[in-house]
Amino acid sequence: MSTDTATAATGKTTVARTVTDVLQPRNALLAGMLGIGLAAAGDWTGLLWGFLGALCAGLIPAGYIEWERGRGTWGDRHVVDRTKRAPIFFVILGSIGAGSVVMVLGNAPGGILVAMLALWVMTIGLLAVNTVWKISVDSAVASAVVALLAVVHSPWWLAAYALTVAVCWSRVALGYHTVAQTVAGAALGAATTVAYAFG
Repeated sequence: MSTDTATAATGKTTVARTVTDVLQPRNALLAGMLGIGLAAAGDWTGLLWGFLGALCAGLIPAGYIEWERGRGTWGDRHVVDRTKRAPIFFVILGSIGAGSVVMVLGNAPGGILVAMLALWVMTIGLLAVNTVWKISVDSAVASAVVALLAVVHSPWWLAAYALTVAVCWSRVALGYHTVAQTVAGAALGAATTVAYAFG
């Protein structure tokens, strides 16, 4: 490999690493759930419900992953070994479920609750597929956030799918997933909007 080729490969990896870190699920969910909560409530109280959603769907699971990393269970947040991912999905399901119960008891706006339930169902789908195939969770979350924002705010949010494409590219560039695995994740994420068709 020539020096120029090696430099280009290193640059590509650096960009991919930056993209995957900046747009990781906890960050995407923090921004997305705040936006969904705001739209659902129509005022600043929606931000509080959105933060609860982000806490349960993204921040608590991310904290769990960091805790397990500290114990030496996994090498990094990506958990590249598909067979070790099940506990993460169960933590996500439990956390989203608990958050949804709080929302019901607190009379949260319907839109944020529907979004939480959609993410809960998506997580079941991810868990089911993960038992046989390493579907991309990062791509699924990035896609779900954009799709849900487009439904609750404006179709113009679909332009943000450029960010989902960037996430898919970064996962492939880093060697964590194949193109098919990222596309499948993105498709499952987009399917969360089906919840609004029946909500």
